[in-house]
Amino acid sequence: MNPDVAFAVWCGERQQRIEHVLDRSLPVAAEGPAPLVAAMRYAVLDGGKRVRPLLAYAAGETVGADPAVVDQVAAAVELIHAYSLVHDDLPCMDDDTMRRGKPACHVAFGEATALLAGDALQALAFVVLARGRLPDLAGAYSLLGDAAGCRGMAGGQAIDLAGVGTTLPLRELETMHRMKTGALIRAAVRLGASCGRVLSAAEGEALDTFAAAAGLAFQVVDDVLDVEGSADTMGKSVGKDARQGKPTFVALLGVAGARERAEALRVEAQGALRPLGGSARRLSELADWIVLRDR
Repeated sequence: MNPDVAFAVWCGERQQRIEHVLDRSLPVAAEGPAPLVAAMRYAVLDGGKRVRPLLAYAAGETVGADPAVVDQVAAAVELIHAYSLVHDDLPCMDDDTMRRGKPACHVAFGEATALLAGDALQALAFVVLARGRLPDLAGAYSLLGDAAGCRGMAGGQAIDLAGVGTTLPLRELETMHRMKTGALIRAAVRLGASCGRVLSAAEGEALDTFAAAAGLAFQVVDDVLDVEGSADTMGKSVGKDARQGKPTFVALLGVAGARERAEALRVEAQGALRPLGGSARRLSELADWIVLRDR
């Protein structure tokens, strides 16, 4: 089979798998207030690229993990991501009205219900993680919590909000996005890799280097697509970063410079995987997709 086709088939199978896991993990109407449950399911199901679960499954393959063991890890990371999108779209944050090709959660259900749905999704992520068969559950909790908290996603968002209308130096801009986007991507990779054989120190360092480069590349490409993409393709509003004066890689480097930075990060991510050999093939393919995607 053509390698590109094989990768697309693999992604489709894993995306379908995680959709079923998420569907089973989310509450149904009888298990909570109907509007809250509906908002939670609306925010998670039937949309999104599922990049973080794909990275978790790919990292699991690298260490010979059974996908059934990775399921709970992949779902937990995606629930954290979904909660962050619900909160990021709120008027007090990024004030977006469209997400994944449909009205943002707060537009569909109201701000109060959306806020509670995000809170509930974050809590559910740790419940789902507890259902997994991980050898170090406390370590997994710590890793996911750090990725979501002030040293990760929430901290990066705070820096982003404070930076509106300013020009951040490249190093500070990269630090912000290593927190806001990269920390959860690293968690997806490391949690997926925790589902199989024990990593050597060198292998763990290789995965961290890969995740740091791939996570930053993802954000650089997002910044480019916010300028060059369309709302129909992206499934969300485009051009808002420039209108709001947010610090971006395109604002600092220009489109061509941002694309060059993304390509350099792709090379860095690929190089980091060499010690892992062919077992890291899916991670390598995901690094390519992250940089070459158009949505």
